Amino acid sequence: DRNRTSPFPYGGHRFEFRAVGSSQNVSMVNTVLCTIIAEQFELFAAAMEGGRSARDVASAALDEAWPVIFNGNGYSNEWPIEAEKRGLWRIDSGVDAVERLTDASNVELFAKSKVMDADETRARAEAMHLQYAGIVEIEARCMVDMIQTMVLPAIGASPAVVPAELVETLRGAKARIDAALHEMEAALTAHKRAEAARVLRLTLMEQVRAACDEAEAIVPKELWPMSTYKELLFLDFEQGTRAES
Repeated sequence: DRNRTSPFPYGGHRFEFRAVGSSQNVSMVNTVLCTIIAEQFELFAAAMEGGRSARDVASAALDEAWPVIFNGNGYSNEWPIEAEKRGLWRIDSGVDAVERLTDASNVELFAKSKVMDADETRARAEAMHLQYAGIVEIEARCMVDMIQTMVLPAIGASPAVVPAELVETLRGAKARIDAALHEMEAALTAHKRAEAARVLRLTLMEQVRAACDEAEAIVPKELWPMSTYKELLFLDFEQGTRAES
């Protein structure tokens, strides 16, 4: 559920975290959040055991955090710029976020809290990088297979003329994707491999997808071997209509 203007909204009696995708395991996210909270509770406890009142401790914490509290639209284009002005990290991708896990301050936090030592933290970051790269590789090879066995044959059978440059883009997709996968495999570190995978996924694969979308709009529906966007958008309606008939 990301239908909010903040990935970390306050619901009146609780904070909610809403930035984990449906395919992600929340265990590492919960580990990070719980470690952060535990450290802050430890600081609160030390201050109160030193004689300060709970009100004074809470007030001081709010004063310290106030410069970075943002109650606007956290998904707007303005927020990343504003975040940098406030001295916050600007992390624009999951690959960059995972790499930040190994920053000295984060490694120290996990080690101090006895959650993970330095080697364990780095090992988890490396595993997440390799997992991401592996998923992108699977998706890329699946895309090539779908183009060669489904999209191009449908274009060839279509009475409607598909622009030649579009066909060439799709025909050349395999060689371009294979080259990008080779670059991934040649990367010397897990981070570099994940970075190459991100470029493949967000540039080349997006371009090929756009070409497939254009072809879908031209090829007659009865020749298109996959569900069209229209069918996916109105799936419930179409299923209901068939059931009634």
